[in-house]
This record gives sequence, C-alpha cells and structure tokens, in this order.
Amino acid sequence: MTAASRIRWALADRFSVDRRALAAFRVALASIVLLDLALRLPDATAFYTDAGVLPRSLLLELYPTLGRLSAHALFGGLWWQLVLFAATVVAALAMAVGYRTRLATAATLLGLVSLQLRNPVLLNAGDSLLRRLLLWSLLLPLGARWSVDARSRGQPTGVDADGPARRVASLAAAGLLVQVLAVYVANAVLKARGDAWHAGTAGRYAFGMDAVTVLLGDWLAGQTLLLTAGTYAWLVVLASAPLLVLATGRRRTGVVAAFAAGHLAMALTLRLGVFPLVSIAALLPFLPSSVWDRLERTVDSRVIGSRFFERTVDRLPATGRGLLPSAVRDRGPGFGRAVAACLLAFVLVWNAAGIGLLALPPAATDTVDPEERRWDMFAPEPRATGGWYVTVGTTDGGERVDAFAGTDSLERPLDVDATYPSHRWYVYLTHLRDSPAPDLRERFGAYLCERWSRQNGGSLARVNVTFVASTVRLDGPDRVDRMPFGETACG
Repeated sequence: MTAASRIRWALADRFSVDRRALAAFRVALASIVLLDLALRLPDATAFYTDAGVLPRSLLLELYPTLGRLSAHALFGGLWWQLVLFAATVVAALAMAVGYRTRLATAATLLGLVSLQLRNPVLLNAGDSLLRRLLLWSLLLPLGARWSVDARSRGQPTGVDADGPARRVASLAAAGLLVQVLAVYVANAVLKARGDAWHAGTAGRYAFGMDAVTVLLGDWLAGQTLLLTAGTYAWLVVLASAPLLVLATGRRRTGVVAAFAAGHLAMALTLRLGVFPLVSIAALLPFLPSSVWDRLERTVDSRVIGSRFFERTVDRLPATGRGLLPSAVRDRGPGFGRAVAACLLAFVLVWNAAGIGLLALPPAATDTVDPEERRWDMFAPEPRATGGWYVTVGTTDGGERVDAFAGTDSLERPLDVDATYPSHRWYVYLTHLRDSPAPDLRERFGAYLCERWSRQNGGSLARVNVTFVASTVRLDGPDRVDRMPFGETACG
C-alpha cells in the first residue's frame, strides 16, 4: 500500500460514520425535538404570542431581520403557535421512524428554526447545536437503517446488511464530526483563558449559584473536594477532544463514554435545558462499528419488524424517490458535496472567529448575536452571579401581592431554583437582567399586569420588579446587591 493510500484509508477510517450510528442519531435528534416542544408548550402564550413577554412588535424592533424569518411571527394568537407546534411534532415523529427521512428532517429543522427565531431571547448553546446537527443531517443518509424508508425499499437488516458500505465516508460525514469536535475544542480554548479553571474553583462557582442547581446539584454544591476533582476531570476530558477523531476502536469508544458521562452528570445536576441531551446525541456518530455490531447482536433486530410496525408501515404511502424535482435529484452527489464543503468551511471560519483567531467583517455579523459565534459554556470563567426576582404587585385596593412565580420579599428564598418556573424562564430572566434594552424590562412589567388580570379576575394598579443579585464568594458569604428595574403602571 502506498503512502497516499494509507493516508486516505486512515482519513476514511476516522472521518466516516456507521449507518447504524446515523440511524441512532436520527432517532435521538427527533426525540430531543419532541421533548423540547413538550417543555416549551406550557409557556407558549408567555413566550410566543402577542399576549406574552415578546409581542411581534417588540420582536421586530429588537430583531428586525431574524423576526421576519419566523413563520411563528405571522400571527400573534396562541392558535397559530399550536398549529405550528403540531406540524413540527408530526415532522419529528416521521423523522424518528425514518419515513421520508430527508423531507421529515428538513421540515423538523424549519419548524425548529422558526420557533427559535420567534423568541431569540430564550436560546442557549443547546439550541444552537441542535440546529446545526439537523442541518448536517440533511446531507446524510439518516434513513438508510432502522427506518420505514429502508424497510419499504426492501433493504436487508442485521450486522452484515450493508457489507463494505456500512460506513458513510463523505464530506458531510466528516463535516458532522468536525462540527461536534469544534464545539469542544473552542470551549477548551476559552476555558484555558480562565483563572478559575486552572485553580480548580470553576465547579464551586458554578454550583454556588442555587438558581442553576437541580436534582443532585443541590447536594453536590456542598462537596468541595468532588467539585474540585470534577473541574480538573472535565478539563482533562476536553483536552482529549481531538481523540474523538484521532483514536479508533475501543480508545475512541472510551473517549465518547467520558464525554457522555460528563454530559449526563450535567443533566442530573444543572439547569441546562436540553443541552446535555443534544451533546450526548452528537456523540453517537463517533461510535465505531464494533459498538453497533454488538448492539445488533444483543438486541433482536426483528424488534423493528414487529407485527404492529409492519401493519403501520404497510398503510403508509410508498416513499419512492421523494418529492424533489428530478432536476434537483439528478444533481445528487455533486451538489451535496458542494454544500457540505461550504458548510465545513463555514464551521472552521466561524469557530476560529469565536475564539479570536480571526476577525469577521461587520457585514457577516450585523444580524447575529456575538454569543452565537462562541461555544463559551462556563468559559472563560463560570458565571458567579445568580439571584432571584422580587415582583411586588399592588392591587387597586392597595393589597401587596406576588405578581410572578418568584417572591415578594427581598429575603433569600429557601430554594432559589424554585422561583424560576422552567429553564426557558431562567434563560429569559437572566437575559432580562443583563440586557441593555429597556423595552424588554418594560414589557415584562406590562406582561405581569396582564397575566395577573387573566389569572385572578382582578387588576393591579402597579408592579415593581427588583432583581436581587447574589455573587458567589469562596472566602466568605455571598455578596447581595439589589438591581431595581423600576415600577410599571398597569392599565
């Protein structure tokens, strides 16, 4: 074998993806979208309608370009949001079972992006990564295994079903892996610039904020040695990120397991929304074929061919060659490679800009939040200031009431986390605290007035909002500061 052949073989071995890994990746992404929609649904009125915290007029004022790209912003009523929620659910279900997979993936991506653009204030790194993974998915054969599409085409199942073609070696496959790797590398570089990570105190700062600790996190917050060890352990795992592509076989599986364990620990201790789950799903394509061989030998492959599944599939219209015009289909591989190459170049340039290796022209960033270019989760230093909201409403009769799910007292609540109704509310209220846009704060006060009237059948004369900031100090009690947002007159 020549040197050039050995290099090509090594690259193909490291940057190709098993078709079964893509199938598992498909199911995981679709399931996360469904979970995300379920978590957003209870707050649909508050976050996505004109009766909520960001009516369309304010959306277009703060985000004039992004707001116009959202189908969810076409109408301001709850009925429209429910219609689009339902449409995205149908698309995600079709994607999960692999029915017209590429079309279902495209519809899921469009529905998710439209929803995210309806209220950009609510977004975090998990939302950004989920979008990107779905975009790469459009260029990959996610429905080649464990899918309705595969069964309707009569493709065989089992460990040796694909033979030599069981792995996908393409620019799109490489791009998907590089996209995930870029997240970890960029985050590791940014963390390396923070003193708290080198000192081993980053975990103590992060878990010192009661507003973000959930489940086991409240217990872990008091375990100094475990937090210090966990800080250094996560740094070591991040430093090993290049092994996700450089290693093969069991070594790669071990690296994937280390990252997955870290993300699982985050899900069990911190309020991060779907971010840990998205991150675990993103690791599936890195798993080598030996893992999927073992899985198929352990789990009876006939499960997917159950009688119920077969009857359901038989009732569905044949998938055929899809709904794309023949002129588009005929471009096929060449067009896909060109798109993958452009996306891969974009990933490299965008992430290089995110860690300061190059500067992008203003025209490329005017419509994008600067945070979108950075995978700066808990970096370069973890956020050390949390706190709670004090929302004091005064009724027409002069009675003092709590106008939100927080507290009407400046005293520290027993559980700060409980004052935030959900992860999305935490993200929104954190943005509200940090945002220089006074209109957002004014609208929050007006929303509280309207919300109280709807839920209680009465009315408030005014609402006063104060954020009580609690800054973690390792050498003494937390510093507490008051940040008054001012008073909103109701009516």
